Amino acid sequence: MLRYAAPILGVLVTGVLAFTGQAEAISRYNSTAMSCAAVQGRIAAEGAAIMRYRSQRNPSLTLYDRYVAHGYLCPAGHRAVRSHIPTADRASCPVLHCKPEMRDRSNRRFWLFGD
Repeated sequence: MLRYAAPILGVLVTGVLAFTGQAEAISRYNSTAMSCAAVQGRIAAEGAAIMRYRSQRNPSLTLYDRYVAHGYLCPAGHRAVRSHIPTADRASCPVLHCKPEMRDRSNRRFWLFGD
């Protein structure tokens, strides 16, 4: 019985290591140094990227966020919504951004336990 335990344990450890793999780093870019097509292409090629840009209201403030190619790249409880960021050639380049999903609670039923 014990002679089978070592190979089974080895297979399990190898499977766990293969499943977890290494965490991939997400790329960061300055969107105002790229064209809109380049930003969209980079996001599409990598699946997700962090884009940084200066705030239009306060130029001393740098804004950044994670933008995705598809909605299924958003974490659980989030959905992809269209957003716009500034690029070198456009003031407003359309991209997808993950946002927490807000569920409609207007049809909630409140159960009242009375007499």
